[in-house]
Amino acid sequence: MSKDPSPAQAAGGSPGEGGATGTTAHAALPPVTARGSTEALPRLPPPQSPPPALRAPAPGSPANPAPPAPRTAPRLPARSAPLPLPGAMGAPPGYRPSAWVHLLHQLPRADFQLRPVPSGFAPRDQEYQQALLLVAALAGLGLGLSLIFIAVYLIRFCCCRPPEPHGAKSPPPGGGCVTWSCIAALLVGCAGIGIGFYGNSETSDGVSQLSSALLHANHTLSTIDDVVLETVERLGEAVKTELTTLEEVLSVRMELVAATRGARRQAEAAAQYLQGLAFWQGVSLSPVQVAEDVTFVEEYRWLAYVLLLLLLLLVCVFTLLGLAKQSKWLVLVMTAMSLLVLVLSWGSMGLEAATAVGLSDFCSNPDTYVLNLTQEETGLSSDILSYYFLCNQAVSNPFQQRLTLSQRALASIHSQLQGLEREAIPQFSAAQKPLLSLEETLNVTERSFHQLVALLHCRSLHKDYGSALRGLCEDALEGLLFLMLFSLLSAGALATTLCSLPRAWALFPPSDDYDDTDDDDPFNPQESKRFVQWQSSI
Repeated sequence: MSKDPSPAQAAGGSPGEGGATGTTAHAALPPVTARGSTEALPRLPPPQSPPPALRAPAPGSPANPAPPAPRTAPRLPARSAPLPLPGAMGAPPGYRPSAWVHLLHQLPRADFQLRPVPSGFAPRDQEYQQALLLVAALAGLGLGLSLIFIAVYLIRFCCCRPPEPHGAKSPPPGGGCVTWSCIAALLVGCAGIGIGFYGNSETSDGVSQLSSALLHANHTLSTIDDVVLETVERLGEAVKTELTTLEEVLSVRMELVAATRGARRQAEAAAQYLQGLAFWQGVSLSPVQVAEDVTFVEEYRWLAYVLLLLLLLLVCVFTLLGLAKQSKWLVLVMTAMSLLVLVLSWGSMGLEAATAVGLSDFCSNPDTYVLNLTQEETGLSSDILSYYFLCNQAVSNPFQQRLTLSQRALASIHSQLQGLEREAIPQFSAAQKPLLSLEETLNVTERSFHQLVALLHCRSLHKDYGSALRGLCEDALEGLLFLMLFSLLSAGALATTLCSLPRAWALFPPSDDYDDTDDDDPFNPQESKRFVQWQSSI
């Protein structure tokens, strides 16, 4: 493992760092540099066995005193379990860019002056913003070409159509082909609607996975702060109550008082070391707030696409109904609605294309951008952020120094309590209760310490980081690509429909065509009108 960083980096710049109090209690504890110092701490060896317990024989007591009587309180192990090194828990699940990310990332980019722009993700760079706007403008170009093609086709159909012979009853040749082409285009649009619903669902699932990962990471960070706070408070309460009471009980034996004060100093040093492990305490960036903002935007995006899909579905259904019923007014209304949905489809395609290209640039190398942005928003050291975002053997644990010092301080407290147990309880029965309470507190503290070691390991937070990237760069990007396919199919289907509907409308029979009716038919409108006039004249 590489050399350990300074405590100022390990604690994320938390106030009150330093180890002057704890270093006077035990010679093995090296001094901790003050905050802002650039001197690195010396590397510590693995925790050694605790020093021999204090054995000051009482007057008249034998050389080998008898062991104490059995007690109901749990006894501490002789030494704490060794701390896991980085990577000892197994490699966390990582993220690898997909083929779609590589493909979109390789597309050329240019600004408004058509100068090439690097494909690195830089949303604050003006040239990169212009490149994404130019990608979105390609959809506007497609919309303009579609409208020009439709206008030219309709003008040619209206102005260059040969005159029909007077009194012709049969439809002109090619009329059935026009109707069936319109129906086929509408069916393609319906298929695109199914693709759009799938893409919208995939995008929503990816964003939901991102939000869940942020919430789980916030839970881990909050748990670290809570465990550190509870442990520090527990040690402080033990120093104020049990150790103070023990000093008063053992005041007649100065060597026992010295051992008690040594345990006090070690407890204060352990509390100070542990307090520096709450690196997220006081950070203004809240993963919960980020998750709420992302969810808020996603809900409105999902609703907007659902409304667009339903609108296109209604246009397709009512257009088919108008063709089946040969209703001119319904076909006319659906023609106007098709033009509106065509504009919306090309607009959504522009947004989807720009988002997919920008997302591919981010997903091709997310670590650098996320690390720099998080460091800018939180002010944490690069050692801590690199440890959690990279989580590999090349990055050392920035908290290893403090964890080792804390473990040695707890082991020293354990040694002192064992010595006091052997020497003080046979002579001072009043010391048994505070000693038992101290051992119980030390047991709980060691359990919290090992829980803190597991929480501070990079595996949990890096797993959340990988889950967020997979949700954003796999599911969400795949959903955007399906939405682009939906927009393309719907735009092509609606353009074909707009070209076919006027020709199909011209093939419908006129509503006032009564030439083939029988004059003697009582249901003939002309005959009914004459009958009403005859009755009124009587």
